[in-house]
Amino acid sequence: MTDDYQPVEPISVVADEASNSLSITWSDGRLTEYPIEWLRWQCPCALCKGEMGMPGRLEFTKSLTPDETRLENVQPIGRYAIMPFWGDGHHDGMFTYDWLRNNSQDKETLAQQGI
Repeated sequence: MTDDYQPVEPISVVADEASNSLSITWSDGRLTEYPIEWLRWQCPCALCKGEMGMPGRLEFTKSLTPDETRLENVQPIGRYAIMPFWGDGHHDGMFTYDWLRNNSQDKETLAQQGI
């Protein structure tokens, strides 16, 4: 018995300043998109989202500064996540590939979900 399973991985991650979005092309051909400011609000780090029952700072924030929503770089973390580097120096949040695939904000995906 052979295991022909191939994990789906990003082959391209591109931040487009004009549309203010991050797009990912996956090894299965799917293209997903994420508004950059929305992605910053989703930061999963303990400071932003909280931990151990304590809320994070984003729960108490109504708006973010331009530096907080300026995406300066994105780096892969192993074969499972990306880490955005934001204009304010923040870079603690890692977005797993599974999370990104399941939370795409492109119009086609949202329409399929009835959103």
